[in-house]
Amino acid sequence: MKQPSIKMSMAGVALSVLCSAALAQAPAQAQRVKDFGKSLYEANCASCHGMNGKGGGPFVELLRRRPTDLTLEAKNNQGVFPMDRLYAVIEGANVPSHGSRDMPIWGREFRIKDAEYYIDTPYDADALVRARILSLLEYLNRIQVR
Repeated sequence: MKQPSIKMSMAGVALSVLCSAALAQAPAQAQRVKDFGKSLYEANCASCHGMNGKGGGPFVELLRRRPTDLTLEAKNNQGVFPMDRLYAVIEGANVPSHGSRDMPIWGREFRIKDAEYYIDTPYDADALVRARILSLLEYLNRIQVR
């Protein structure tokens, strides 16, 4: 039986180290994704819905209606988080241009922010908006009352 060469052994060790490093980064990457949704929420939603999502943000007195308690979305929908409905509400594409909605149309707001940031760079505006909204929804799903 032929013994593996030192070069092959070293290559195996190097490959093991690289794979270990990549696997060690996977949880960190997942944590950054979770933090992205939370940071989007804090920057764009907490002023009305509160830091805890229960609807008690500092802008409440300025609104015509009290913001929704976002921690009860699944509970109010037979235990299922209403992803499609909330996506549509956040994205706001089907809201008439002169609607009576207190909540900003975040799809449009995100497109404007992205256009300002990527002014000279080709990018997929729809994909970026979708990523932001899905990150927000992932965070909202995590803060649901169970």
